[in-house]
Amino acid sequence: MSFTLEQKFNLLSQITRASHFEWREAFIKMFPDLDPAEAVMNYWEIVGQDTARAFLKRIDRDKPVAPQIAEMIVNSSLAMGETAEMVQENDGKMRLVHGACPWYDWHKKYDALEEDQPGCDCWIQTIVKDINQELNTHVRVETLSSLPAGDENCTRIFTEK
Repeated sequence: MSFTLEQKFNLLSQITRASHFEWREAFIKMFPDLDPAEAVMNYWEIVGQDTARAFLKRIDRDKPVAPQIAEMIVNSSLAMGETAEMVQENDGKMRLVHGACPWYDWHKKYDALEEDQPGCDCWIQTIVKDINQELNTHVRVETLSSLPAGDENCTRIFTEK
């Protein structure tokens, strides 16, 4: 049996998500008296730090940073099979909207929905914090809605002073 490159990528994306929940399950078995949420947040912080390092290589320091971060998150999301779009608001803010997310589906499947938004927020906040530190910028991100909260989408606003 042969796979197209797209089929291989989709399969690897699913394996990556499964691996996240498998290590979470191993943590729960090894440390039944500990809350796995702390380990999960630590995981997403490390992922955010790695993501920020990758994004920093692509940022044009002569242009506003917030739209560049939002665009790279959209591209990352699209690559992972999520639906995402970025909209420039009239006031210069960037609105990032995720309409569907496989991570949300996996969190539901593994009865870990309470970790979905905090994990995503941690990842994005860490990216912004680390880029701000490196570039001495003042980008902020705020979550306005989320799928786990029962909203139609996950919406975040990026601003830059």
